[in-house]
Amino acid sequence: MDILQVLADATRSAIGPVAAVYALAAIGLNMHFGYTGLLNFGQVGFMLVGGYGVAVSVSTFGLPLGVGFLIGIASAVALALVLGLPTLRLRADYLAITTIAVAEVARLIYRAEFLRDITGGVYGLQSFSTAFYQWNPFPSGTYGFGWLSFSARDLWVMTVTWGLVLVGSAVMWLLIHSPWGRVIKGIREDEDAVRSLGKNVFVYKMQSLIIGGVFGALAGAMLVVNQQTITPDQFMPQVTFYLWAILLLGGAGRTLGPVLGSVVMWFLLSVTDSVLRQLIAADVITFIASSEIGGVRHALVGVALLVLIIFRPQGLIGNRKEMLINVK
Repeated sequence: MDILQVLADATRSAIGPVAAVYALAAIGLNMHFGYTGLLNFGQVGFMLVGGYGVAVSVSTFGLPLGVGFLIGIASAVALALVLGLPTLRLRADYLAITTIAVAEVARLIYRAEFLRDITGGVYGLQSFSTAFYQWNPFPSGTYGFGWLSFSARDLWVMTVTWGLVLVGSAVMWLLIHSPWGRVIKGIREDEDAVRSLGKNVFVYKMQSLIIGGVFGALAGAMLVVNQQTITPDQFMPQVTFYLWAILLLGGAGRTLGPVLGSVVMWFLLSVTDSVLRQLIAADVITFIASSEIGGVRHALVGVALLVLIIFRPQGLIGNRKEMLINVK
């Protein structure tokens, strides 16, 4: 087995643009659950409207890419209002049911035939990222050293996306360490006590839902810019559960928890994939076909996450006290 090749592939995956996208979306989920105690099972819905905000604006209506990002963010705010207004005054399980349902309904609407002229229907949209790559300051070529090398295109996407993760983490730290953040954490632990102090809990929850949704929309926008194509079926419900796994792996309620969780998650997935492929190619494993590797690697990583939850439920860098919360 070529261990160096396995580590090279895993490292590129762990610091690549997709890992950064998931870290950005998980930062938003951390605002919802980690700090406010909101059970959001539809973060992928915010990613969907953010991605389509960019794609539809540029491909269908010919607007500038920057305007597309603003429209994606505005769409996330609108979605947060649709989700929050009828549910945030109720118990947490109502929000959980509503978020997962609305995210799936949105996916079906975007793939509907009657919107094909706007969204592309099941075929989606392409060729809306040209302006982004025209802004690339890196000349054509390969950057890095040896096995840890990236093309100019990938380096540009990584620079922007990880830059957004850095900015997002800093913003999150500032928010949570402000008086507003102390109220948010108080709502997570005992919203009745916060309400007794005269705070409008509903408004604070709505603000948290909007902020986390904006991070999700930015993640969705960068995901489709990286792929240079978008289809509704990219935003299946399991994406949200990837984000939950990332958040719990890194540590909920910690600024760097989502970032570390995403890096470790994609490293483990890539290591498992590379090891299985090399063992199958060497005929060491004969009972697994190459077409089954995707499912097997997810099962193995799932077992590893299960062990982590049993023995360290707070995650890699989480505080156990942060998990002992009374989610409302």
